[in-house]
Amino acid sequence: MAKQIKQQQFQCCYQNWVAQQQLDLDELLQTLTNYPTDVDYLQLITKKMLTHFENYNNSRAQLAKHDGPSFLAPSWGSTFVNSFLWIGGCRPTLMIRLVYALCGSHLNTHLKEFLEGVRHGNIGEISSLQLKRIDELHAKTVKEQDKLSSYMATLQERIADEPLMLLASGCRGVGESSEGGVVDIAMDTHALDMYNVLMEADKLRMSTLKGILEIFTPLQAVEFLVAAKKLHLSLHEWSSRRDTRMGITHLLGSNNPSSSGDPPPLPPPLEP
Repeated sequence: MAKQIKQQQFQCCYQNWVAQQQLDLDELLQTLTNYPTDVDYLQLITKKMLTHFENYNNSRAQLAKHDGPSFLAPSWGSTFVNSFLWIGGCRPTLMIRLVYALCGSHLNTHLKEFLEGVRHGNIGEISSLQLKRIDELHAKTVKEQDKLSSYMATLQERIADEPLMLLASGCRGVGESSEGGVVDIAMDTHALDMYNVLMEADKLRMSTLKGILEIFTPLQAVEFLVAAKKLHLSLHEWSSRRDTRMGITHLLGSNNPSSSGDPPPLPPPLEP
């Protein structure tokens, strides 16, 4: 029962975050429509979005203490989205690749106006200095990301080392052991290691996002957040529909609502 409550809380944390993303997207779009030249308001909205992201990370960090591995292979996630996960979330470099894609897309769309000297101050008009800083952030992020990937691989390979390898080899039947306590301790230690690397990955995701937003102008920052949230919500929606179409949601016995639905009620709180 306690494990089921934990899983419900884990799932609710994610679903509430998806619902918050939709609310944030609506507010960002209204900002672009009504206040595209109000620098103070654009900065205020950007800060608000960052606060929401930090709040989600903090909530997830508290829950992940109880079972870190659940957040690395979430049962509540859709299969297509899960296939793209890197240590419990998106690769930080994906955010920077989105910057490059947006710059090229905006420039192509407004190429004629750009050649005629018309300027809108949007993300397609990124300066050479900004692009240089983005490139530097990309190189730094790749280095940190590769370091965490390597550490994660080490943790995964360690599962074959002592004591689990020796216990598995010596047991009479599959999964049987006279030293169950040793197995539990080894797996709990591994789970804690997974939790710690998840926290480091979340820190890298947050620092990368902040780094991008600091390079952009206030208007460009809001445009980037709109694109990032559209990507996240669209992938969530498309993947959920795909799972339903293929019968995967039914087979898993899970409820993976679309991003347009209301967030589910929270289950009882976990014991500290």
